[in-house]
Amino acid sequence: LYFHDQRQLAAPDLALRREAGPVLSLIDGRRSINDLKHQLNGKISREDLADFIRFLDENRLLDSAYFSRFAEKTENEYEQSQVHHSITAGNSYPADPEKLTAYLDEAFAGYDAGGEGSHDHPKALYAPHIDPRVGLDSYAEAFAAVKNLQPKRVVVLATSHYAGWHPELYKEDPFILVNKDFELPLGTIPRDTDAIAEFAHLNDDCGVSVHDRAHRMEHSIELHLLFLSYLWDHHFTVVPFLISSLQELLYMENGYHGQLVDRFSAHLGERYGNDEETFFLISGDLAHFGRKFGDRQPASTMFEEVNRFDRQFLNCGAENSAAAMLDLMQDKMDAYRICGFPPLYTFLNSMPGLRGEIINYDLWDERERESAVSFGSILYQ
Repeated sequence: LYFHDQRQLAAPDLALRREAGPVLSLIDGRRSINDLKHQLNGKISREDLADFIRFLDENRLLDSAYFSRFAEKTENEYEQSQVHHSITAGNSYPADPEKLTAYLDEAFAGYDAGGEGSHDHPKALYAPHIDPRVGLDSYAEAFAAVKNLQPKRVVVLATSHYAGWHPELYKEDPFILVNKDFELPLGTIPRDTDAIAEFAHLNDDCGVSVHDRAHRMEHSIELHLLFLSYLWDHHFTVVPFLISSLQELLYMENGYHGQLVDRFSAHLGERYGNDEETFFLISGDLAHFGRKFGDRQPASTMFEEVNRFDRQFLNCGAENSAAAMLDLMQDKMDAYRICGFPPLYTFLNSMPGLRGEIINYDLWDERERESAVSFGSILYQ
């Protein structure tokens, strides 16, 4: 029995003999050691059961006081740190700088960076954060269009996949400010301390949280910055935001979250919308569908309907129609789990005058799990 903890709080690389399964199935927080011993018909002594439970607790596999203290300590230490160390290097791409450079050289070799003049002054790029092992061509095609830019500042609006672990922090504040430098294999990208300080002191009615523990295991920002660290040689800083679920918008367009989006977007647009030295990255994928994501049918039976929806979503994004995008999402109640909706919708509200061009669209068919994830890119100027 192998254990995998998304939050990386449990002891790593832990496995138990499969014979432990029946014991694990009985440990539900309602039974005492004596109850367990009785239900196992005395096959295991009380002392051995106590040792086993102590072992599980020491390796942070139980919902216990020790686990809670360890989790809080880990989250606090991350929040107080000044640097985010890459969690994708060595997994999704080579961690060695020379191997990584060769890997990206090959990926970008087939693309004419900057295009044929149509991408002279792009202002923003919406691109995936899918694992590069399945989406590298899409990344290369999208990021090649911004190779020749030299902005001093990059504002990143990215999907938050882990804010749901901390509803007490983010339910009222969906815009999560990440106050970190990003340490990546090809160099460290510094944060814009002045801009971050400004956002951190916004009034509460903008919904900005300065607690960035939701970013500890997040990949959606660093994957975009990986490609900038490869393409750009000039000095630039980042203003990184994660955006948690804006699910309330599907039910109440002008509710609490709708008002926060309006106020946050207005400030973002006023502050940086006309700043020629600021570029925007919007990090998000499209549909997540199939059995892995809770659908009753395999993804392969849904390709046509998902493709149709994705195209509508991308068209709303390219036309910069936030209202049409929200109508589309409300109509299906986010049936296809579009993780790029919160950051892209926020961006569209911030920059209503921009128009985009769809660069690509693709899909990862995870056939062995009867599931799939779609993704695409839009360039704005």
